[in-house]
Amino acid sequence: MPTNQMSRSSEPGLVRRESGAGGPAAALTLTASLLGFALTCLDASVVNVALPTIGSSFGTGMSGQQWVVDAYTLAFAALMLSTGAFSDRAGASRAYALGTAVFTLASVVCGLAPNLPSLIGARVVQGVAAAVVLPASLALVRQAYTEPARRARAVAAWAAGGSLAVALGPVAGGALTTAWGWRGIFFVNLPVGAAILVLLVRAPRSRPRPAPLDLPGQLTAVVALAALAFAVIEGGAAGLVAAAVAVAAGAAFLWIESRQAHPVVPLGLFRDRTVATTVAAGSAVSVAFYSMVFVFSLFFQQVQHHSALYAGLLFLPMTGLIAVTNVVAGKLTGRYGPRLPMLVGQPVAVAGLLALLTVDAGTSPVLVSLLLVPLALGCALTVPPLTTAMLDAVPAERAGLAAGVLNAARQVSGGLGIAVFGALVADGFEAGMRLSLAASAALLTVTYVLSFRLAGRAARRA
Repeated sequence: MPTNQMSRSSEPGLVRRESGAGGPAAALTLTASLLGFALTCLDASVVNVALPTIGSSFGTGMSGQQWVVDAYTLAFAALMLSTGAFSDRAGASRAYALGTAVFTLASVVCGLAPNLPSLIGARVVQGVAAAVVLPASLALVRQAYTEPARRARAVAAWAAGGSLAVALGPVAGGALTTAWGWRGIFFVNLPVGAAILVLLVRAPRSRPRPAPLDLPGQLTAVVALAALAFAVIEGGAAGLVAAAVAVAAGAAFLWIESRQAHPVVPLGLFRDRTVATTVAAGSAVSVAFYSMVFVFSLFFQQVQHHSALYAGLLFLPMTGLIAVTNVVAGKLTGRYGPRLPMLVGQPVAVAGLLALLTVDAGTSPVLVSLLLVPLALGCALTVPPLTTAMLDAVPAERAGLAAGVLNAARQVSGGLGIAVFGALVADGFEAGMRLSLAASAALLTVTYVLSFRLAGRAARRA
């Protein structure tokens, strides 16, 4: 559900503007931007189906498999707080080319990794590069299409590329793992990255512009998130030390952000109940969706002993409807406001989670595949309206910043959800899976109540 993936980056000027009306140069820019955004979304989901094979290859258990996912997700999320400003300072075209090149090279290193630590390290570099690519790709689209109607269509196409990548991720992961082994899921990024760089040669160049960077805030955020993930995944005495580091770094982050003139996360945003609630709802949706993809990827292969390809195909009913549902949710939001789709989407997702509580090792995999569909529909219905609600709650000049905070919160929550639920299923898969489902349903129920209250207040004011 990547439709909320908007950057903090504003729109620095172009050296050449002939693409603004939507000519050939603009089409090349859109194609390059769409491919890069799709690639970063694909790499967040394609690896899930390959995890059991990676685990067998390196002789690692659940914690190693969790790190393969979270090394990318948490680096991506944490650095996204600052990369919009970096894109402005470097120029969107230059930042995008750099991010794409680093991402592609890191993908090759992932595919060649001789051991688990080197794979995890390369996944971190991938996540850092993806955090640069995402805001720069959207900034390039915004710059290339200066006429509002054309720009709206271009941004919709850009978002659809991400949705399609999320939908195809598990299937592509299964097919590549079956045909070429798990290393194929990384090597496939090489031709796509090369194509993007070739397209960028013809794209208009962006002018750099001054943009403040909050390096102390960014550093403490990274330390806090990494330490928290380590504490959850590894546990034991080392986990306790990591938890203490996470608390200290988190406190330092809050102290720094309260005193910075240009913080990466303006704490004052959360004084608005709409902002706080939409961030909470977006985080709950990400925990439910991304963590369940992780858990059921393992369930299909490790509990029901299906192949990677078959496991990927079993996700197709779930993920294939996401792009269509995002569009429907956007239209409902435009016509009725964010209240209706938010209040429908979250209960549908909760119902899907509760239905999955009946699943065990003997359940038909086709039935499990169908039971995952309501979860995906509910989450896909919820994301566009909650994004709209948040952007409506902040001044126009802070819209990009607010969207960046929302997206980073969703990515962080998804990564931490994988860490927590992975630890639960490691101690007993079916019991841990049910506890994970119940926890996800509880989170969404709480945010549904909060969303209902906010919607009611808004309706009374209207």
